[in-house]
Amino acid sequence: MIRGTDGKRRSVTIHDVAREAGVSRGTVSRVLNGGHYVSPAAQAAVNAAIRKTGYVVNRHARSLITGKSDSVAFLLTEPQERFFEDPNFNVLLRACTQALAAQDIPLLLMIAGTEAERRRNLRYIEGGHVDGVLLVSSHSGDPVVSELDAAGVPVVACGKPLGQRAQVSYVAADDREGARAMVRYLHDSGRRRIATVTGPADTPGGVERLAGYRDVLAECGLPVDESLIVPGDYSRASGEAAAELLLERAPDMDAVFVASDLMAQGVLDTLSRGGRRVPEDVAVGGFDDSPAALSTRPGLTTVRQPWDRISTEMVRMLLARIAGEEPSAVILPTELVRRGSA
Repeated sequence: MIRGTDGKRRSVTIHDVAREAGVSRGTVSRVLNGGHYVSPAAQAAVNAAIRKTGYVVNRHARSLITGKSDSVAFLLTEPQERFFEDPNFNVLLRACTQALAAQDIPLLLMIAGTEAERRRNLRYIEGGHVDGVLLVSSHSGDPVVSELDAAGVPVVACGKPLGQRAQVSYVAADDREGARAMVRYLHDSGRRRIATVTGPADTPGGVERLAGYRDVLAECGLPVDESLIVPGDYSRASGEAAAELLLERAPDMDAVFVASDLMAQGVLDTLSRGGRRVPEDVAVGGFDDSPAALSTRPGLTTVRQPWDRISTEMVRMLLARIAGEEPSAVILPTELVRRGSA
């Protein structure tokens, strides 16, 4: 805010910035819209004037001119309670928000865990209220991807979308290699009856981490015992239920690779109630290195996903798609983190 000639406070305008910078209004406008055809000296003067005057861009007015909203959606295709239960989503949301803030772009959280929510959110997105979508936790056959593609909305997914004909940019951790590293570590520590609690079979993490588990058993000459494979849904409750089933089916198991830290918490709870010592009787390994891994007793040996890099790459690739670049993919390495559970 500045004081006008009548002494009253008013909002700073582009004219005030131009006067402070000693340039034309058109030059200020070009700086605000990307800095094309502006000299470095003029751009520096405009940026300094913006800081000094406290000018804030009128995004509504700009969108009327450019046809863009200058905002991005973070679309989570899971039930609302999962957003609050699973710490991975919060970590990813925070990191994406920070990466976009560096570009002065706000992020809008949208949750589409039901058909009604999906339709409502898609209407909003297709109405031009956001320039692109960061898609999180899509399932095989989920129509959101194809519908956004058909509407021409730029999308970058977290994890490789399954069962999609549309070409979609995505960023993923190397789930298969991460699972291999964990199961190989359990085997090398002397474990032979290694069970696994998988993620959902319609998610990339569920598919790839199970594949990595099977890879290592084959490499080590161990038979794949289907009774040692129990599906979960990435929730703590599903980890508890899976561990109960494993104890019934295979009381001689000596290790469990769990496809998420949150499910691993549930596995540890069940093992404790069943009188099994960790890691003496049963070693437990997770996946994610989320805050959940730090709250277990003993601390959870797990596979670290590089959440900051995943977020940064998702934002970079989405801005590139918005600018007209072709879809692309990035797969990032994981890291085995050893703690007390294995």
